[in-house]
Amino acid sequence: MPGIPVSDIDLYTDPARVDPYAIYDDLRALGPVVHLSRYDMYALPRYDEVRAALTDWETFSSARGVFVDRDVNAQLEGITLCSDPPEHTAMRTVLGRPLRADRMREVAPRIETEAGRVVERVVDQGRCDVVTELAEYLPMTVVSDLVGLPEHGREKMLEWAAAIWNTQGPADERAAAAGPAVEEFMSFAMNDAVPGKIDPDGWAAQLYEAADRGEISTDKCPMMMLDYVTPSLDTTILAIANMVALFAQHPAQWDLLREDRSLIPHAINESLRLETPVPQFSRSLTEDHEIGGVELSAGSRVALLYASANRDVRHYPDPTRFDITRRLSDHLAFGRGEHVCVGMHLARLEMSSLLERLADRVARFEILESRPMINNGLRGFDRLDVAFEPAAA
Repeated sequence: MPGIPVSDIDLYTDPARVDPYAIYDDLRALGPVVHLSRYDMYALPRYDEVRAALTDWETFSSARGVFVDRDVNAQLEGITLCSDPPEHTAMRTVLGRPLRADRMREVAPRIETEAGRVVERVVDQGRCDVVTELAEYLPMTVVSDLVGLPEHGREKMLEWAAAIWNTQGPADERAAAAGPAVEEFMSFAMNDAVPGKIDPDGWAAQLYEAADRGEISTDKCPMMMLDYVTPSLDTTILAIANMVALFAQHPAQWDLLREDRSLIPHAINESLRLETPVPQFSRSLTEDHEIGGVELSAGSRVALLYASANRDVRHYPDPTRFDITRRLSDHLAFGRGEHVCVGMHLARLEMSSLLERLADRVARFEILESRPMINNGLRGFDRLDVAFEPAAA
């Protein structure tokens, strides 16, 4: 289309999944809208355009899917993530009941106790893999219990979640390799995560109770399990590991937080802004629409590059600097609008509980070894070995 810059950049190579920031810099420099010729998508790499799109669901629709591949989008139409109001509102209302901010007060004591337990263990060890020994602990011990899935399902949740995220990109080798695990999860959701086999007091059971009351259709319940499995696991795990890595790399910022615990919410926001676990989703235009001075046609698929927008110098001064005193609350890591992350209050509770206890016990973090995660829908660490310098008693 005339007037729109074109890029043949591939966002899904291994190097691009590991470190996409130079690519984002180039895309932001090209303009507010860039045609990604490889996938026939239009990317929004800047903050203002991404935020505006997120808050305009009527124009930027999720109902035709929010991923890259057309077949995957077609298969997922109608799930919570891939729907618009009023259907989306009904599902989100049911899904979000146990995740509301006021309900977090009920689970906070348990999460705080478990946070203290895991921090004590790993710090006493002197070192650990932050991903598997620290970051995975709360999602896998507390959150999976709250969801109330059968035990054999819990053992597979991380594998299933990572596979599902791999379908977010194009139909590449990673997506193909994820196929069997995705099918296994769908079979589990249809046949095992059902009343009689799940904890009657768990979040999963509440989906079926809402269906019995007529609030949602019963056939929506298995796919809605996705919303408890994927967002509550990998994204939080990656966010926790990213946060520890940033404090290891910026010890002066860790000193600030240890001296002033009121900075904890701002530290969480700043780490999510700088290292966004879910770099992008897409939308489909419902009508011809002008973005950044250029006209896009109805039906165009538009990639909202959250991780790029969160580093846009037009919105954040010195955007590559990790500064927990920014006191920002407008980053886009949780999205915005109708599809803002339903589990963000739980994620914040887990992250803040760990930070509080780490601040009590740790004077310094030292990264010993790390390995990036390579996934079509996520970004962060697959492994992060860290040594702890204990705080003075």
